[in-house]
Amino acid sequence: MTATTGRPTAPAGQRWRTAPAPSFAHLIRMSDDTGLFEHARHAIVRREHGYCTDDVARGLVVTSRQPEPTEKVVQLSERYLAFLTHAQHADGAFHNRLGHDRRWTDAPGLGDWWGRALWGLGTAAARSPAAWVREEALVAFSRGATRRSPARHAMAFAGLGAAEVLRRHPGHVAAAALLRDAATVVGGPGPDPQWPWPGQQLSYANAALAEVVIAASQLRHGGPPLDTGLRMLSWLWDVQLRHGRLSVVPVGGWRRGTDRLRYDQQPIEVAAFADACATAATVSGDPDWETGIRQAIGWFLGENDVGTPMWDPETGGGYDGLTAHGPNLNQGAESTLALVSTLQYAQRWS
Repeated sequence: MTATTGRPTAPAGQRWRTAPAPSFAHLIRMSDDTGLFEHARHAIVRREHGYCTDDVARGLVVTSRQPEPTEKVVQLSERYLAFLTHAQHADGAFHNRLGHDRRWTDAPGLGDWWGRALWGLGTAAARSPAAWVREEALVAFSRGATRRSPARHAMAFAGLGAAEVLRRHPGHVAAAALLRDAATVVGGPGPDPQWPWPGQQLSYANAALAEVVIAASQLRHGGPPLDTGLRMLSWLWDVQLRHGRLSVVPVGGWRRGTDRLRYDQQPIEVAAFADACATAATVSGDPDWETGIRQAIGWFLGENDVGTPMWDPETGGGYDGLTAHGPNLNQGAESTLALVSTLQYAQRWS
C-alpha cells in the first residue's frame, strides 16, 4: 500500500463473503429499560458495573444506522436516546457513569463520553426512521455542540456526530463549526514521512482521528485538504497490516521508537478502521478503501493473528479482546457494538 493511495499490499481474505447479518440479540440481552449495561462475564450481564454514556452512545450509533430496523431495534434507539438526554447537563456536558441504583457517580464533563454522545445523537438526528427521535436527538446534539474539549479523541468523536448532522442539515452552523474545530484539534500528519501522524503515539480508536479529518475536508469553508486525512488513514492501514490481515495496535498503544506489542487487540480498533475506510471510500470515490472494510469484517470472522473468530454465533456477542491464546470470551457492550458496527458494512460492500 502506498502512503498516498491506501492500496493494500495483499488482497483481503474471503471470509467476508460469508459474513452474517448483524445480530442485535446480545444488545437486547445487555439492555434494560434504563440503558445498556457495560460489562458481561461471558454472555451474562454484570449489573453491578452499571451503565456508561460511552457505550449507550455507541449503541445509538449502530441502531440508528441499521437499514430497515426491526421494532426491537427502534425500541433500543428510543431507550438509548432517553439515557443520553438524561445524562446531559443544561450546559451541554454529559455524565458518564450511572450505577445500577440509577445514581450518577460522576460530574458532567467533556471527556470521550461527551464526544461519543454527540456522535450518537448526530447519527440519530440524521438517520433514525422515527421523526420524533430525529427531532429530539437534534435538540440534544445542538446543546452539546456549543462545548469544546481539549482532547483529540473527544473532539474526533464529536466531529463525527457533526458530520452526520451536516449530511441531513447542511446549513447547521453549530455542526459545521464543531466539525471544523474537531479537525483542527486532531491536527494533520507530522513532517516525518515515516510517522505521518499527529502526536507520537497510537492509542485507541486511532482511525477515528483520520476519519474526522477526512469528513471535515467536505466543509464548504475552512476544511482541511482531503489528502491530509487520506494520508493519515493510509499510513495507519499500512502499519496495521500483517501478512495481508489486520493486526491492530493493541490496548497498550504504541509509542514511536518503541517495540510494538501484538496483543491484546481490541475490537474497537477494528470497528473504527472500518468506519474510517467507509468514509474514505464515500468521500474520495476510491473503491480500494473497500478492501480495508473487508479486512475488518474478516478480522471478526477469524482472519486475524490467531486465526480465531472474534464473536459467538450462538449469542450474537463480540469477544472482548484478541490475546495470544485466543479470544477473551467475555462479551461486553463495547466489543459487541464493534462487531455489529463492522458487520453492518458486510451487505453494502459484499
